[in-house]
Amino acid sequence: MASSLSSKSFLKASRTDGGSGLGFHVSDLAKLSSPTLHIPSRRTTPRKLEVQAVGSTYGTQFRVTTFGESHGGGVGCVIDGCPPRIPLSEADIQVDLDRRRPGQSRITTPRKETDTCKIYSGVAEGLTNGCPIMVKVPNTDQRGHDYSEMSLAYRPSHADATYDFKYGVRSVQGGGRSSARETIGRVAAGAVAKKILKKFSGTEIFAYVSQAHKVVLPEGLVDHETLTLDQIESNIVRCPDPEYAEKMIAAIDAVRVRGDSVGGVVTCIARNVPRGLGSPVFDKLEAELAKAALSLPATKGFEIGSGFAGTFLAGSEHNDEFYTDEHGRIRTRTNRSGGIQGGISNGEIISMRIAFKPTSTIGRRQNTVTRDKHETELIARGRHDPCVVPRAVPMVEAMVALVLVDQLMAQYAQCELFPINTDLQEPLELPMLEAAGLSI
Repeated sequence: MASSLSSKSFLKASRTDGGSGLGFHVSDLAKLSSPTLHIPSRRTTPRKLEVQAVGSTYGTQFRVTTFGESHGGGVGCVIDGCPPRIPLSEADIQVDLDRRRPGQSRITTPRKETDTCKIYSGVAEGLTNGCPIMVKVPNTDQRGHDYSEMSLAYRPSHADATYDFKYGVRSVQGGGRSSARETIGRVAAGAVAKKILKKFSGTEIFAYVSQAHKVVLPEGLVDHETLTLDQIESNIVRCPDPEYAEKMIAAIDAVRVRGDSVGGVVTCIARNVPRGLGSPVFDKLEAELAKAALSLPATKGFEIGSGFAGTFLAGSEHNDEFYTDEHGRIRTRTNRSGGIQGGISNGEIISMRIAFKPTSTIGRRQNTVTRDKHETELIARGRHDPCVVPRAVPMVEAMVALVLVDQLMAQYAQCELFPINTDLQEPLELPMLEAAGLSI
């Protein structure tokens, strides 16, 4: 569902001369019984080569393709399937791009980019028009010479070696598509998705830093019912608790001055998510969220609800018991399932955590091998984040938004074409929920 794979073969040859595409005519098969088999020595009609690209597209109904590399001309996205008549401008997208951009503080990469976006299509007179929306951001602060050593040897724990293993060639400067700069397209598309979710169903998505290296924000210290964007953006590490924010900043500063880096955890919540999103078996909502989150650079772990800690509980302790609230709405007394049961959203707050690894070391010697397979030492240079998690916050929000808007459109298409069963189902749309007297 979340793949850009086609049912067509990766390489396909087509002929217009009655041939099979395999180098001979079907009529040639009759010659197999003769003593001499004639195989044409050259082709009279060239094959038409079709390459089905994979890996850069997410979504089915709301379909997003990102493009561009760290040191290319620019990066961005194409959004296909966006509903028409939604007010949209560059300013709507720029807010989240500014949260993601480099050079925000001393604990982020010093690369200086304004990350100013431009919409090239899909918007007419301030409204989406149902056509593909193209958003592009130019690259303006490249330093290709910083990567001269990396053209000869591989950075440990980066994509340098594996890109060579897969493609036999790679973009050295900035890591190419493996760079976090690729996420600009995701964040731009996520800003559009968040606007649709908020306008249609009142859904809000907030992410924040809950761990930086060994500094862990205690569970329950942040109220997910009342959490606001202002709380998250009140400090440079994007931790909504001021005391722990200072501890996290100190931990990042300690490794930053040594040219080292640390990892951390981003917690993300989604409030007012309509019930019923997700599908049984392979397209469960948590499976889609996990894929989306783990597709971000430097991610190494994903948890939903109680996550791995839930394994320490018995079923009687972990199960979320049901009750009926004052509106006659079925709810759960606890939310250890993280707002998703059986792969389908149940109306509670969806909560998840994504772990990000340490990424780079600058000016420090590390053992590695060269591209021609000789062991050596590498001193990496360039500009990198000493901790990626503060800038990862809007990236996580964007990926969660892309999943939810795609699932919302799928749910509407399948289950709202005819009148719903009001004894068991709820309408998806925010005004209909309010008219029914239901809290969100």
